[in-house]
Amino acid sequence: MSAETSVPRPRKSGVDISDSGLLQGLLSQSPFAFAFFDPEGRFHRVDEVFTDVVGLPAERLVGRTPGEMLSADLTALIEGSVRAIAEGAEVEGDQRIRVRTADGETHHWSLTFSPVHDDEGTLRAVCLVGVNITESRQVEEDLRRSEERYRSLVEAQSQLVWITAPTGVVLEDAPQWRAITGQGLEEYLAHGWLDAVHPDDRQYTEEAWHEALRGRTMFEWSYRARTRASGYRHFEVRAVPIIRHGRVVEWVGANTDVTPQREAEEMRGRLTDQLGAAALRTARLQGATAILAEALTVEQVVQVIIDVGRTALAADRSAVALLDVERAALKLVNNGGIPDIPGAPGEEIPLAHSSVMTMAVNSRRPVFAESPESLRAQLVDAGADEEAIGDFLTHSDERAWVGLPLLAAGRALGALRFSFTRPQKISQEDGVFLEALAGQCALAVERATLFEREHRTAETLQRSLLPDRLPVVRGLVLAQRFRSGSRHVQVGGDWYDAFVLQDGRVAAVVGDVMGKGVKAAAGMGRIRNAMRALALTNPPPAAVLTGLDRVFEATEEEEQVTTLAYMVVEPGTGEGTLALAGHPPPLLVSPQGVPLLCEGEPGTPLGWPTSR
Repeated sequence: MSAETSVPRPRKSGVDISDSGLLQGLLSQSPFAFAFFDPEGRFHRVDEVFTDVVGLPAERLVGRTPGEMLSADLTALIEGSVRAIAEGAEVEGDQRIRVRTADGETHHWSLTFSPVHDDEGTLRAVCLVGVNITESRQVEEDLRRSEERYRSLVEAQSQLVWITAPTGVVLEDAPQWRAITGQGLEEYLAHGWLDAVHPDDRQYTEEAWHEALRGRTMFEWSYRARTRASGYRHFEVRAVPIIRHGRVVEWVGANTDVTPQREAEEMRGRLTDQLGAAALRTARLQGATAILAEALTVEQVVQVIIDVGRTALAADRSAVALLDVERAALKLVNNGGIPDIPGAPGEEIPLAHSSVMTMAVNSRRPVFAESPESLRAQLVDAGADEEAIGDFLTHSDERAWVGLPLLAAGRALGALRFSFTRPQKISQEDGVFLEALAGQCALAVERATLFEREHRTAETLQRSLLPDRLPVVRGLVLAQRFRSGSRHVQVGGDWYDAFVLQDGRVAAVVGDVMGKGVKAAAGMGRIRNAMRALALTNPPPAAVLTGLDRVFEATEEEEQVTTLAYMVVEPGTGEGTLALAGHPPPLLVSPQGVPLLCEGEPGTPLGWPTSR
């Protein structure tokens, strides 16, 4: 904004400044500050405005030099200008100076110096005309401060302002934008900000911009812009039309760098995905652990591992092999876990043969091969035959492999093998999940192995304690049937026995020792032997049960519960005596096939003595 307030220079004429009436009238009616100096620089005349500015009356100023009466800065300005004019030099107009009044206020003045010549061209005086520009100066200062605030606000908000013509053509330079994008001035003025937009975003951005130009509507968009460093940053742009008298005179736009926000959003998205994946992996591991805890046999454990590999890992094939320490080899438990193709290992894999599973067992670490090239490199490093590797990879549809050692207390039990028919990226989080899964599988395999071993031992013990055959007695037909509830139910203390007493009668017993496994079977053996000894000595059922109570108290634990049904039968008549020790009563079936429960005193389990 121009603040040109100086008055025109007085015409150079032969005005006689000694005409006091004319001059006094001019000076008294003027709002400007006037002062006339003789060629030597002394005050000749001043008006009231000037005296008010300097705070001195006219009679004290006339005939004196500025240096004698005025402040140093005002003196320097006046004397310098008067001297220059006296020497015939040009003096710059509109010279600014700040003057403090007597009451302490500061005023800004614009001073103009002009020579006054007579008709002969002789310099008669130098005229000073002063204009009070305090108000306009304040307006300029307010405007400057407003611009500075606006500029600071824009810079603080990372906003880059630009201006275009009504047609969208760039009108003015945008140094901040060019500093970021690296565009030259000519390039920017020729093509504008659109030239820096990412190629994938430019078409849609340009279409939206032209649509806003046609409709004279606000333009709001976001895009990626090329930076000086050849990277890209995210910007949001908003431009509005400036309309005067119904016509668009220009467009003003502002670009805001939102790269940090976009990066934060992307980071939050990645973290959310990672947390979701971690939660899913945790849930899958918990589910696998729960299912593995219910598996009793190695066969069941293998089936769980196959199911987990298919559901949790999306593996196409899963294989489980157990370590045979004596043969130093891995033995496959499930068929079909490894394709039957040239170069593939067989059902028994020596530890000296390099494969995904043997490498995992030998190193006690997981083996990840995310591609055929990765598998080839690892097998070659482990000493495998390159021709066999080539045959396997040529015929196999597998493209990624995972080998996991089954470790229990640092001892290798076997290995797992998962394969995929597509390349598979194994992240660090996936690796942690797989190791945890292998740990749970190893515990399940160890538990199942111990169970099967104990089951076989207990079953052998139980079978050894049951009679091989029942006695043959005239007048009676004896038969037995013993069957477990299912294949994998643990062996317990269920037992039966039948033998001939000394008087020819037949003793028969069915019993159950609470518990499972070897302990229950051993307890059953003790009760069976004690009952035979008591029956052969004093055969009546009540006496036998009373004796068993005493034996039970002496040999068995308090929390042990044992029940039985004991009877003595006369072969000739079929009559007999029955005693129950907490056991369900026997079922009597008539020749016509009508069943009937034998009613009798139920009694208490052994060790809880009552009247038998």
